[in-house]
Amino acid sequence: MGEQPFGIDPAVATQVAREIGEIQQLGVQVGVVIGGGNLFRGLAASARGMDRSTADYMGMLATVINALALQDALEQLGVTTRVATAIEMRAVAEPFIRRRAIRHLEKGRVVLFAAGTGNPYFTTDTAAALRAMEMRAEVILKGTKVDGVYTADPMTDKGAKRYETISYLEVLEKSLKVMDATAISLCMDNKLPIVVFNLREPGNLRRVIMGDPVGTTVMA
Repeated sequence: MGEQPFGIDPAVATQVAREIGEIQQLGVQVGVVIGGGNLFRGLAASARGMDRSTADYMGMLATVINALALQDALEQLGVTTRVATAIEMRAVAEPFIRRRAIRHLEKGRVVLFAAGTGNPYFTTDTAAALRAMEMRAEVILKGTKVDGVYTADPMTDKGAKRYETISYLEVLEKSLKVMDATAISLCMDNKLPIVVFNLREPGNLRRVIMGDPVGTTVMA
């Protein structure tokens, strides 16, 4: 979305694609779970009276649009990708099949996981945690517009302090908006670390991969 109020900013898609391409060239296997809030937010629509399941399915379809946009941006940079959707739509993407997705990663392709978990009432965060477990990922990198996890919202509270590391339990107990509770619990149960960092800062994704102290690490 970039600085736009709605939709897809091609410049942002290209920047994200460039960041992903850089780490893929290092030999890192990359799976991307993408949200759809720039197009449609299921939770917001249900709060205004829409049936929750219908709203969530619409949100899942929005993630497919974003995945196709990112796929296009990646392939324009010469990065081979596959979009795997939790809701079947064979005309535009392949259905998510775990072993096939793992094989794509082994062949050096970037896999874009779209349509969340395929179920209403589950967020993109939970989809990211679930796909990370299924792909046997070493870490979840949560790219956001802030540079980590803070004691309070840094946009509104100038005194908010950033954590360098924080435990899963602290995140849950303090209700910090890292990922939703289901996603955090999944990561905690499977000891999967999460790095929260600012995706808008060019080069940050590579810095995280190289082990530089970027953002906040959530771990046991």
